Amino acid sequence: MDQQSQLLEAATDFAHYPGSHSDDSATQFLNRFPLPLIINALRTQFDVPGLETTLVLCLERLFKTKFGASLIPQYMSFVQVGLQADSQAVRSLACKTVTCLVENLDNSYTVAAHLIKEFNIYPLLLDCLINGDEEVAAGAINAIQKLASFPEGMGIIFPSSKGGDTDLGVIASQCSSLGRVRVLALVVKLFSVSMSAASAIHSLNLLSLLEAEIRSTDDTLATLSVFELLYELAEVEHGSEFLSKTSLFQLLSSIISDDSKDSFLRSRAMMISGRLLSKEITYSFIDEPCAKTVISSIDERLQSLDPSNRDEFETALESLGQIGSSVRGATLLLSGTLPAARHVIYAAFDRQGPEKHGRQLAALHALGNISGETRSENFIKLDAEAEENLLRLLYETASRSSKLTPSGLFLSVLQQESEIRIAGYRMISGLVSSPRCLMEICSRQEIINIVTDPSTETTKIGMEARYNCCKQIHKSLTQSSGVSADPTFAGIKTKLEEAVGMGPYLHKKRVEAQPIVMTADRF
Repeated sequence: MDQQSQLLEAATDFAHYPGSHSDDSATQFLNRFPLPLIINALRTQFDVPGLETTLVLCLERLFKTKFGASLIPQYMSFVQVGLQADSQAVRSLACKTVTCLVENLDNSYTVAAHLIKEFNIYPLLLDCLINGDEEVAAGAINAIQKLASFPEGMGIIFPSSKGGDTDLGVIASQCSSLGRVRVLALVVKLFSVSMSAASAIHSLNLLSLLEAEIRSTDDTLATLSVFELLYELAEVEHGSEFLSKTSLFQLLSSIISDDSKDSFLRSRAMMISGRLLSKEITYSFIDEPCAKTVISSIDERLQSLDPSNRDEFETALESLGQIGSSVRGATLLLSGTLPAARHVIYAAFDRQGPEKHGRQLAALHALGNISGETRSENFIKLDAEAEENLLRLLYETASRSSKLTPSGLFLSVLQQESEIRIAGYRMISGLVSSPRCLMEICSRQEIINIVTDPSTETTKIGMEARYNCCKQIHKSLTQSSGVSADPTFAGIKTKLEEAVGMGPYLHKKRVEAQPIVMTADRF
């Protein structure tokens, strides 16, 4: 009992030590309490209040040191038993110990793979993934993800023979809804590890599991979970190449167009579509009709949406903005006699009532993307047809309003509250790549006064947005021979140069402290 209380006290101090442990502190602790003693106490004294939790935390921190991790190969039987323990805390510890083993063997991946095979660790990790609690499942995914980071580990996860106990497709078909979602989460994590892992997943047709889960279930929560995984998958650098080989785009389009689906599901489908089509590389792997189908489904949804459905409307605008951040996407949005981008432009300058604030904000940011604010540094411009349609929509919108000209619309945006102004700066930064828009902006002195005045904004993000807008106008004015040659704009060019030279944060009128001399009061 005395030794047990000493162990509990020392383990508590070790587990809650502020900062990281050195190899020396780990050695000192194990000299006093050898690892077999700690493991035995964890196995036999689980009924002592607080002992299990403390020892688990202590061992976690111990195995994260270089010295502690070097001992793991000698105690693989403990890891094996721990992965099968009734205690969720011990199972979580065992999963994390596998991660420490792989991370701290000085790149001796052959040794790690041999130990994991010898002690049958990988099937036990899969069991923890499916049957453990949330923390255990997360620990199992992390361990398997680390295992996939080297070729020998890939051979364990994706053996040459199919249909075994570790076949992820078979496992997903046999477990509960929660288990399937966890298997799918593992597939997504493995997909993001490397191109070779993604290739293996594609060749085993594991990506189709995500599509099948969406199609086969009426469980909205399960579907949302899969959508979150798809959203994560769409962000993977090499994701576009493999996702384009599936029927994912057709599935997303059908969900967006389906009135019977929950509004939130349609919104997530739009956001996933936007994220995928925001990458230029995606268009190297999909044909144009496929992208047009997705855009058309969002276009039709915007036409049919009830005005009261604000969230879905704003999400649709945001997704169009994401698509428009790529040149190919922006070109498709601005093609045809009724371009899908018209929804963005109409909403960007519609401020009828406070309920449209969010819609206008989303539309302004989307218009900034479509017009090229995110592409301005690369000097990538829209083609002639897309630019002409953009200008036509701007002039049509202006003619239907009291502002009459695009410059009037731009000024009205910059005269609103800070949040709208910041979005307006982004929009103008993109639009100035067009000589006609640049002419509209430079012809309105009030716009130039706002973007060159350091006192216009009081927040850091606002100051930087205003300054970037000012820089972009100046750059476009310098590069546009037709506009810059106009003598009426000479003063504006000078004013912009001075504003750019001042930087984003410097106020034009700096008030210095002044001594005041006055007659002393006399009694």
